[in-house]
Amino acid sequence: MKRIVCFAVLVITGVFASAQTQPVALFYMTESPGSVRSFLAHSKKIGLLVPTWYSVDANGLVSGEPNPLVLKTAAKEHLPVMPIIANEGKDSLHQLMNNDPAVRTMAASLVRESKEHGYVGIQLDFEDIAWTDRDALSAMVKTVAAAMHAAGLKLTIATVPNAPAPMGKGSEAKWMYTDWRGAYDLKALGESVDFISLMTYDQHSRWTPPGPVAGWDWTIHNLGDALRYVPKEKLSLGIPLYGYHWFAGPPIMVDKVARPNSTAASISVPDALLLAQEYGATPQWDAEDHTAWFYFYRDSDREWVYYPDARSFRDRYKLTQERGLQGFSSWVLGQEDPAVWDVLPDRK
Repeated sequence: MKRIVCFAVLVITGVFASAQTQPVALFYMTESPGSVRSFLAHSKKIGLLVPTWYSVDANGLVSGEPNPLVLKTAAKEHLPVMPIIANEGKDSLHQLMNNDPAVRTMAASLVRESKEHGYVGIQLDFEDIAWTDRDALSAMVKTVAAAMHAAGLKLTIATVPNAPAPMGKGSEAKWMYTDWRGAYDLKALGESVDFISLMTYDQHSRWTPPGPVAGWDWTIHNLGDALRYVPKEKLSLGIPLYGYHWFAGPPIMVDKVARPNSTAASISVPDALLLAQEYGATPQWDAEDHTAWFYFYRDSDREWVYYPDARSFRDRYKLTQERGLQGFSSWVLGQEDPAVWDVLPDRK
């Protein structure tokens, strides 16, 4: 373990400085077997691994542990690891952010886990936050960043894109602002952390009509807005690796009355292509949004699928290069078009 910790000290500066030559290729990894297998198969293309290993409750209690095979492989290949820590819901996070002793307990735990397992740092993945907790979130991040930096570690944060501001018309747009994107003060957060992973995905989802996971103009608009507050050297562009499939779900019964249930579910790119093959659909390219899509009929209903293929990934990867960004952050290993790996160079 001492050897792993020493390795972390050596790479902790390099992984952030390497953005000067090529974007840092950050990939998220869940604990699903498919996600782990993708990591093991493509680890040499990954610049920074961010696994979903930890969570924190209202009292600052951090729970979780690393995957030993993943950690061993990363150490052997000199690949830096920066796990996510996620919140356990809106109310729990609200209590945590307004409890300074709990915040310090969490920070101490993150330092301890990083030192013990040789992480280069931690990424905060705090979502579903009330917009009224905006200042509390910034203050908490500042406290945790100070503790991590004092220990020679990095702190980063994933944020929901929050342009345009404040909110659009309609109930869904208002809800997105009040419960999701309104809590992130990018300027304040950017001053505290080492970089921000801008989650430029889920423009369309099960909450919306069919559309691209991250349309081109929408991505450009949110990136431009973020660059008003965060230096490009501290900004990582979110690139989705998954798609969505829209379909008619079973009726929802409310007081014994059936209600419509048009919905969607996330879908991996290989599964999307299989679905197209099964129903004889022809994948199309949306030149405006730089994404792939198709539709097909089942039970006389038209179902829609939007997904980012390798071409979609390549265009957004080039965008990170053209804008001189710190890198990109892709959610999530195991969902990707296998051809995306042909786009990326080996890790230097």
